[in-house]
Amino acid sequence: MGFKMVFTVILLTVFLCVFTNQSFASPKKIYVWRDSKGVLVFSDTPQPSVDAEEIKLNSKAIEMKSIDTSILYDNKKDKVIKFTIEITSPVHEETIRDNAGSIHISGRIGPRFIPGHKVQLYLDGAKYGHTQASILFVIRNIDRGEHQLQLGLIDEKGKSLAKSKSIKLFLHRNSVISGT
Repeated sequence: MGFKMVFTVILLTVFLCVFTNQSFASPKKIYVWRDSKGVLVFSDTPQPSVDAEEIKLNSKAIEMKSIDTSILYDNKKDKVIKFTIEITSPVHEETIRDNAGSIHISGRIGPRFIPGHKVQLYLDGAKYGHTQASILFVIRNIDRGEHQLQLGLIDEKGKSLAKSKSIKLFLHRNSVISGT
């Protein structure tokens, strides 16, 4: 048997031992022979009907360090999701011209909106209307002038999860007195 073949057998044996978690602490016997079709066969048991040659390995035991696999397990009880909420429209210091005093408000929640959560709209620092399961609001008949808007995310138990930054907007309406 040539040097190349012996080297291949040794290399194959080392990989098999490493990946099957075996070590060379108690050496195993490996036999090699060619079958009737000329294919090279490796085995840990010799075949009496063929001329098998024993391969001897002279190697030290291989140790593999343990690997921390705790990240593979999902411990949902221990996870605390940090929610964010923001107003996407109108933008800070936007001027809105609407004679009916209507303001359309939309927002965004991160990482995602979970069923059971509600959104509360705050107008000028006070709760406006009821909580709802949508991030879209339309408020009507708002007085002209400067206003502050803020959104709050609330869980199913009523606990506040997040609040958006407060934005300022300006609402322009025609005056009832002068018509402008």
